[in-house]
Amino acid sequence: MTMVTTEEEAQVRVADHASRTTSPSVTRRVRGLSDRAIAWAFIAPTILLLLAINIFPLIWTIYLSFTNYQANRPNRPITHVGTKWYQEILNSPDVWAAMQATAHFVFWTILLQTLIGFGLAYLIDRKFRGHAFWTTIILIPMMLSPAVVGNFWKFLYQPQIGLFNYIVSFFTGIPPSSFEMLGSVSLSPWSIIIVDTWMWTPYVMLICLAGLRSIPDYIYEAAEVDRASPWRQFWSITLPMALPFIMLAVLFRRIENFKMFDMVNLLTGGGPGSTTEVASITLKREAFEKWRTGYSSAFAIILFVAVFGLANIYVKALNRVKQR
Repeated sequence: MTMVTTEEEAQVRVADHASRTTSPSVTRRVRGLSDRAIAWAFIAPTILLLLAINIFPLIWTIYLSFTNYQANRPNRPITHVGTKWYQEILNSPDVWAAMQATAHFVFWTILLQTLIGFGLAYLIDRKFRGHAFWTTIILIPMMLSPAVVGNFWKFLYQPQIGLFNYIVSFFTGIPPSSFEMLGSVSLSPWSIIIVDTWMWTPYVMLICLAGLRSIPDYIYEAAEVDRASPWRQFWSITLPMALPFIMLAVLFRRIENFKMFDMVNLLTGGGPGSTTEVASITLKREAFEKWRTGYSSAFAIILFVAVFGLANIYVKALNRVKQR
């Protein structure tokens, strides 16, 4: 009690000293401010910083998308080309092929990560013996950087010395050197899907596990009193109440996978040919290899509108599920 009193007295002395050393003009101005004004005074620097970091680059990109600007030729006169780049992008077969490759990647990664992630979360939620240890083991891939994961799996995919081909050969009987995951046109897209699923399934598992742990136990107790089978409890209680969390995980992973770049660039670089050239790889080549800055800016805006529009529609569906 004496220590608490001493600390309170020290705080009072500090406050009195601050009030005495503050000029009367400043004191009158501060007293005249409302709580809302004081709150805005504190958050205004943060808002200005966010505007400078996020809003200004977006506005600048929109401006460049209507020009012929090239970053490697900054002294070249900038001329406005209208919607030329947008029309060229929307009519380009290469762009649509990249969008198709992106859609293929996003669909299968989300499907596999959701099914496996929810299955792992459901098993861990049973709280079997050693579940904490296995949860930590499962989370390890998510803790690694994409550069480490990409180089690690690139070594595993080597047809001569990589373990992946030997594991497939052990279960299927196919010779290990008879196929190459990264060099095959048909297998290279699946090689990226496997790596992304291995790395980010734990993330989906964590969100689904949070949803399962949020379901009250008394609901299951009431279902057992009504003699509901475990299968019936799963379809009538577990899945509906965990569905908002599952949809939230799908939203996060869809946004991230739509702009996937590092993993694809490390594993295949968009090859063989353009088989795994997703939209982000095409954007990088147009911007930093061909130096078509105006064209790449227009492409970036189209991708932003597509991601933002789809996410907005999905969030509305998610809110409807939450309101049920």
